[in-house]
Amino acid sequence: MTDIPERWSGASVYPDMWADPDHDPRNSDGPSPDGELATLQDYLTNYRLTLRMKCEGLTAEQLARRSVPPSTLSLLGLVRHLAEVERDWRNWIASGDPEPSLYGPDDGDFEGAAADEELVRAAFADLAREQAATDAALAAFPDLGARVCRDGGSVRELLVHRVEEYARHCGHADLLRERIDGRVGQ
Repeated sequence: MTDIPERWSGASVYPDMWADPDHDPRNSDGPSPDGELATLQDYLTNYRLTLRMKCEGLTAEQLARRSVPPSTLSLLGLVRHLAEVERDWRNWIASGDPEPSLYGPDDGDFEGAAADEELVRAAFADLAREQAATDAALAAFPDLGARVCRDGGSVRELLVHRVEEYARHCGHADLLRERIDGRVGQ
């Protein structure tokens, strides 16, 4: 008897993919976007979709399951963490007092990721709300070279940082999902 799940993919056309091209919301039939801003936004959108796809079909217990002790890393923790960092990025460009942390100090985004359906719903709602708010705040600055961050960082740096953050955590999500139920794919 083993607790290691068998590896599998939801794709039949390309077995290294998460889903077949006709069922992959990240797939586009057209050419890649024109321009730097559109390209960065496209990559960000696709990584956001990838994270959601890695979480689909799992129970609250599975989403809250931690990787390996002593790590607090879980898929639900990643969702909460990314909601928190979306707020942080917005705080970097906001005037006035920063908005408070969503989940408290000291790694509360991961520590508080518990197997509770309401907590899962709230985390995904928090993420969607924070993403939309940060997107709206950045839309006010169409010049990628504009220095908008409190530390002098540009819109371009903030967008690249967001893509990097989601890409890194989607890599974590790949491993977490495979450990939960064996599903693999990009």
